[in-house]
Amino acid sequence: MVTKQSTVPAYVSKSPHVFDRRAIPDQATETIWRAPDGWPIRRIDWQGVSSLSSRPRGSILFLPGRGDYYEKYLETLDYYAQQNCNVTAIDWRGQALSGRITSDPGIGDIDDFGTWVADVESFYAAWKTETAGPHIVLAHSMGGHLAMRAVIEKAIMPDALILAAPMLSIHSGGLPLAITRIVARLMILLGRAKKAAWKISEKPLSPLVSRSTMLTHDQARYDDEEAWWSIRPGIKLGPGSWRWVDRAVASIRKIHQPGTFENVKIPVLIIATSADQLVSTDQIIQDEKRLPNAELLLFGKEAAHELLRETDAVRDQVIGAIDAFLERIAPVV
Repeated sequence: MVTKQSTVPAYVSKSPHVFDRRAIPDQATETIWRAPDGWPIRRIDWQGVSSLSSRPRGSILFLPGRGDYYEKYLETLDYYAQQNCNVTAIDWRGQALSGRITSDPGIGDIDDFGTWVADVESFYAAWKTETAGPHIVLAHSMGGHLAMRAVIEKAIMPDALILAAPMLSIHSGGLPLAITRIVARLMILLGRAKKAAWKISEKPLSPLVSRSTMLTHDQARYDDEEAWWSIRPGIKLGPGSWRWVDRAVASIRKIHQPGTFENVKIPVLIIATSADQLVSTDQIIQDEKRLPNAELLLFGKEAAHELLRETDAVRDQVIGAIDAFLERIAPVV
């Protein structure tokens, strides 16, 4: 069993590579993959870069969070391309440039989280045949929830799983999940299923607060997000719908059935922060203990929800922990 971590390892960034976070790398390719029902899923791919080896170290599939788009994580994805990994990321159905589910392009909606699991199952099956192993899934927030559910349901079987602030449960304005779902179901019955469940704060049932401080302490990286909204207006997505809230709670309950986490045998690295205002860190800590082959890296108030977009002081430690984990799964050759 992997030794479990609870402290932050010291780390100094190894890469002198200068990266423009507001431009698609020249070596990256953006295309559309069609789900089995024909739905267009946007993807980005680029090959690992190495002057020492002709074969890639392995392949990483990145799954973003709710309301996200892969442009926000280009810096991290390019870093792993520089580490000689093949890198791929997708936009979820109904987000960014993978279309919309409601007539309001500003609202995020889904009929059921199982639809997203089915999408990633089909995509992963094709991606695995196209890329060199070992195959690692790196996922953030809602992407972490969906990756864990897909592994639990054996929809995907990666060689390892890395979860950054995974949405294993949500913060919902201080209300228990059961009450949150009752509120959501009531709003659905009132005909508001596809209406916004909250305003701008990224937090269901929460008041208007400063969005930036809930996501990252790095103002420059936060500003990158708004810059991309100007560069590619179509990627912007606002609040989730009441149906999204209802389906999120249903999916959270589904993954917490007896025996689910206990049957996940692959290595899992979870990175979280006790200061997270969007996902439940208490639930993450409980779930990590149920996983047979997992380790947890836990930050405090120095880190907000978007750990891969935090200040260099935090982000370098996150990258360091991922590097150490990958060295065991996909060693540098």
